[in-house]
Amino acid sequence: MLNFFLVNRLSSQVRILSSLLVMLLVFILVTVLVKVDTSTWTMEFFALSLVCVAILSGASNVLTASVFGVTGRFPLQHSQSLISGQAMGGTVSALAAILDLTIASNVTDSALAYFLTADVFILLCIAAYLLLPKITYSRFFGLFSYYMNLPDEPTDSSSSEDPVETVDVSSSKTNSPPIIPILKKVKVLAACLFYTFFISIIIFPTISAGIESVEKYTGSIWTNKYFTPLTCFLVYNFADWSGRQITTWIQVPGPNSKMLPVLVFLRTFFIPLFMFCNYQPRKHMYEVFFKSDIYPIIFITLLGMSNGYLGTLSMVYGPKVVPKELSEGTAIVMSFFLGLGLAIGSAFSSVVHLI
Repeated sequence: MLNFFLVNRLSSQVRILSSLLVMLLVFILVTVLVKVDTSTWTMEFFALSLVCVAILSGASNVLTASVFGVTGRFPLQHSQSLISGQAMGGTVSALAAILDLTIASNVTDSALAYFLTADVFILLCIAAYLLLPKITYSRFFGLFSYYMNLPDEPTDSSSSEDPVETVDVSSSKTNSPPIIPILKKVKVLAACLFYTFFISIIIFPTISAGIESVEKYTGSIWTNKYFTPLTCFLVYNFADWSGRQITTWIQVPGPNSKMLPVLVFLRTFFIPLFMFCNYQPRKHMYEVFFKSDIYPIIFITLLGMSNGYLGTLSMVYGPKVVPKELSEGTAIVMSFFLGLGLAIGSAFSSVVHLI
């Protein structure tokens, strides 16, 4: 919500660099704390950890929405690349977790490596972003003049009767974008984005990580140590990335198709499918219907791929169905509905967990 009010009050450059700087400082603090003995102040350390998580989440949201707003000024494939990159990060993280599970002998050294990696990558992000306005390709799409707060080339909107096309968005750089006209244009896409991530976060990871191998009793390393890291986290993140990547070549259904919300709603049936796997602990659903480990792997693949594909389509369509001057504000509105779906879905996952 804060993003939307800041979009015309602070330049994207300020929002992106400041959020990256905040994230870097927090990660440096956490990296230092890895080597600090917290055994004498565990409650205070826990509280500090929660504060760090909250700050990182807020800064990450500002960063994501702002960067997506900037890419909204570029051709469609750049928004798709941004969203695919997010899923690739999840895949790399899942692979790192499995590697760590295999070879790490000291949890402190493992944590230190994780946070040092974050420090380095944020520094790389800052350097890459500072180079962006200097690239000729960026200048071609008016990004450089955008950074310098110069007006874009005027667009011809005389033939349109839609209020979102004729609203004067350049009259004041201190006002927020016109929310009502934007919502009129993207309400269906925003609802699809919300519900896609609402369903996904209910299942992943609360339910999916609770599914155990039906052959766990054998005591094998596959059914005990690696089953959840592989079948839940790695498979989901890779499928999510694959679904997002597919949108680079295929964009069906279109932004105005009635099939898009239908496909999004059909994902609701993933919830009972996962619950009828070997989900533990079972409180009231006593029967395991899918008595093979192949079923949760298939379901988590379909969940991840549909999340990536439908979520990406909903997200990238939003800034493209409004005039260019509203693309950044629209991208932030779409990011808000994505975050809202995750937040409310997280709350509902606790309810589903009681079944």
